[in-house]
Amino acid sequence: MLCVTSQTQLDALLASHPAVLVLYGGQACGVCQALKPRLQQLLAEHFPHVQACYVDCQADGTGLCAQQRVMALPVVQIWFEGSRFTEFFKVFSLTDIKAALERPYGLLFDDT
Repeated sequence: MLCVTSQTQLDALLASHPAVLVLYGGQACGVCQALKPRLQQLLAEHFPHVQACYVDCQADGTGLCAQQRVMALPVVQIWFEGSRFTEFFKVFSLTDIKAALERPYGLLFDDT
């Protein structure tokens, strides 16, 4: 999972990848640290064309977290073709994320 620390980096990532998942977390957030590898596994198994990145809101990514109005952790944003598609915060499941990705991912990528 790529680490992103600025809006410029995020903008470049969104411009170069049609599907991006952003996890906003922190080193002191146990849920965030447990979620990170599970998200990577979900994407690898079901959505291989989604580029994942991580923003540490408790370290170098504080400015980006403020710009994105991230006020609680964890937060997951899903972007398609440079536009924010959906956002999950605090209480959500991997099933919620998988369900949100399935239809737009299937329309964007033909993995058959």
